[in-house]
Amino acid sequence: MRIKTKDLVTAAVLLAIGILLPLIVHISGINGAVFLPMHIPVLIAGLMIGSPLGFIIGVLSPIVSNLLTGMPPIPILWIMIVELSIYGLTSGYLYRKVKMSLLPSLIFSMILGRLAGALTVLLLGMGLGIPVPPMDIYVKGITLTALPGIIIQIILIPAIIRAYEKSQSSLYW
Repeated sequence: MRIKTKDLVTAAVLLAIGILLPLIVHISGINGAVFLPMHIPVLIAGLMIGSPLGFIIGVLSPIVSNLLTGMPPIPILWIMIVELSIYGLTSGYLYRKVKMSLLPSLIFSMILGRLAGALTVLLLGMGLGIPVPPMDIYVKGITLTALPGIIIQIILIPAIIRAYEKSQSSLYW
């Protein structure tokens, strides 16, 4: 697979957004678990530049953010690495390879990422004895608490991807 320079630059910008957006949200006093600011650039990356780079951004965003800002804290970091990498991988694969339409690709990726996160909680908590949130609290957090962020993702991300695709198609008329 050959990666274009333009896609690497886009990946770098989305990685930076994945670090800065959560920082801005936290500085403003908003709970990141409500608005899910780190999820947005990862999902955009998968949809916009494909699953390999989406996966990499999903892995790197929480790691680099943790190293620079301390967020997300451990053990949430491990859960987010799995969840976000699955977002980047599946959104790009479903939309760009399988050719599933945009909204179903996005929603299915969001579901798969959350399931992977829940499995990670089980593995870390039950399998390795690492202190993690209880499963009922985790599930409430990724559904009810995160509902505003989920709605923002479903509205904002397709609009961004459509605008990007339109701008790309107008370059080659």
